[in-house]
Amino acid sequence: MPDETESATGLGIKFPAVRHSPWWVLTRRILVAVGILAFTVFLVYVDRKGYVDNSDPTNEISLVDAMYYTTVTLSTTGYGDIAPASQGARLVNAFVITPLRIAFLVLLIGTTIEVLASQGREMFRAARWRKRMDQHVVVVGYGTKGRSAIATLIGNGLSREDIVVVDPTSSAIQEANNDGLTVVVGDATRRDVLRRAGVAKAQQIIITTDRDDSTVLSVLNARQLNSSAYIVAAVREGDNVALVRQSGADAVVTSSDAVGRLLGLSAVSPALGSVIDDLLSYGDGLEVAERELLVPEVGKQPQQLPDQVIAVVRDQTLHRYYDPVVTQLARGDKLIVVRPAKELPWAPRPGTHNEDTADDE
Repeated sequence: MPDETESATGLGIKFPAVRHSPWWVLTRRILVAVGILAFTVFLVYVDRKGYVDNSDPTNEISLVDAMYYTTVTLSTTGYGDIAPASQGARLVNAFVITPLRIAFLVLLIGTTIEVLASQGREMFRAARWRKRMDQHVVVVGYGTKGRSAIATLIGNGLSREDIVVVDPTSSAIQEANNDGLTVVVGDATRRDVLRRAGVAKAQQIIITTDRDDSTVLSVLNARQLNSSAYIVAAVREGDNVALVRQSGADAVVTSSDAVGRLLGLSAVSPALGSVIDDLLSYGDGLEVAERELLVPEVGKQPQQLPDQVIAVVRDQTLHRYYDPVVTQLARGDKLIVVRPAKELPWAPRPGTHNEDTADDE
């Protein structure tokens, strides 16, 4: 039954759906069917004097006769041996039992109707989703790296509806749907799969495949479909960084090297390793963030700001805080800062209390 599994459009796209136990669905339908039968038997038996039994000379309608009439009537068999004779019985049949008959028939073929209706809904939903998908984020792979990247994006204010996951594995599809994410089913090395994910209109593309050769092909196809999207890719080996960059990635993260450096730092200095791990984790302790320059901060030195400024982005160029070029902050600058993950009374987040940014002036 369609409400027991993830909703599927048949077009390789799966949306998160409400899930019910098969026993819950079956029990609900049985109870509804029994309720309709029992209610109809009750109506017929209460008004039994308004019915005639052509096969019984006494014309007496018993409880068994009422049950028999109900089953043949609701199933539209209608042998005609028992029939409503009085005006009241005929009115009840016309305005009460007939709607109950329709409801009973819909219940009997409910699964087929549900499947057809579900497919229609999902096709309409997919069409509406394609029209809405613009400037979204495509994440290739829903493994550990993909889930962490999405958690960071959501933690920084991105809506789940603006994220599309691409993955071919059933376990990842189920996990992503359970997390409220839309999934395009397929291999990201194939261009048609990336097209279904709306890569051509995406603002950012994050590629986290398990193999570096798949990453290269995914980056090549994504870049050919979208020349302006910002593509971030993860590779296992540092030797493949240059190749992935040549394929079109704007940023490449070497997972094995990053883990190795963190292990080395933790061995040399456990405290230093803890700080680096804290900066990479979201939601607690310290975080690294980018924010706008505020109007009162224009002309100041990076060291004079309440946040710990570690870099300044000026004219799309990254400068370290000690670079002479950014000795004085100017309008249009963006700040890379280290700050508390949560706003605290003693460390309020600049720019979160309706302050004017330097770009607003």
